Amino acid sequence: MNIAYIVYSGEVKYLPANNFNEIEDLLPFLQHKGLNITAEIWDDPAADWEAYDVVLLKMPWDYHEKYTQFKAWLDKIEALGIKMLNDFHLVRWNMDKHYLEAIAAAGLPVIPSIFLDKGWNGELSSLFKTLQETTLIIKPCVSGGSKNTIIIQSDTVADQAGNILSLLSQGDFIAQPLMSQIEEGEWSFIFFNSRYSHTIIKKPKAGDFRVQQIYGGTIVPVNAEQALIKSAEAYVQQFAGGTLYARVDGLIADGRFVLMELELIEPFLYLSYGDDAVENYYNALKEQLIKI
Repeated sequence: MNIAYIVYSGEVKYLPANNFNEIEDLLPFLQHKGLNITAEIWDDPAADWEAYDVVLLKMPWDYHEKYTQFKAWLDKIEALGIKMLNDFHLVRWNMDKHYLEAIAAAGLPVIPSIFLDKGWNGELSSLFKTLQETTLIIKPCVSGGSKNTIIIQSDTVADQAGNILSLLSQGDFIAQPLMSQIEEGEWSFIFFNSRYSHTIIKKPKAGDFRVQQIYGGTIVPVNAEQALIKSAEAYVQQFAGGTLYARVDGLIADGRFVLMELELIEPFLYLSYGDDAVENYYNALKEQLIKI
């Protein structure tokens, strides 16, 4: 079985840890396990997709910048009858943050959100009233790595109106409270084949809200309490059943887990931060391949 291991042509921005570099070491690890797996840049025009039976999404990290092209590529791969991990319909659903509406409607805790359609030019002050907060975060519905993510405050929002409305002319956005719990860290629960694997906490540097390492954030593995694991697992069971991988990101607010993102496309999986995480990933992949 021929497997395409999907990457992109851009810069890799994650640091290695614990003698394993997920970016550089995972592919040779899988090859050494006997898998016939080859790295392919998803938008490489020279790629021979018909030579593959399975497409494994790993690092198409620029898909949100080439959104129309990526959607067309998904259609092409599906039309060729190639299996994709994760599945096509879940990837398409997960590409736009409007998916959070479905999760909230199902009764699972989600950070309060207001969706702003492209071209929205309403009163920014109304967002603060609706969300009952004085500090909000606004980010694109299709994005990654905190791109075009900004903080607005009720007492200075008039000064930012021009910039915000300019961004809104480019696409749909989502407005949410800037949760103070982000200072305590963003939790990521990682699941393979719907089975829990490991947990990490990402903390921003002092004075920042961005948890990514490129902005000075730190990553710490944790032994999560069973109750928290069960809370995270509920999102996977209802919305990501059968996925090879799922990352459930959120905060602990008032003693309960609240979802920020359910990552099903190309999340970094922090394989070097969990006991047996690399083997867990491989075993889950092997189980998926047996079913094909």
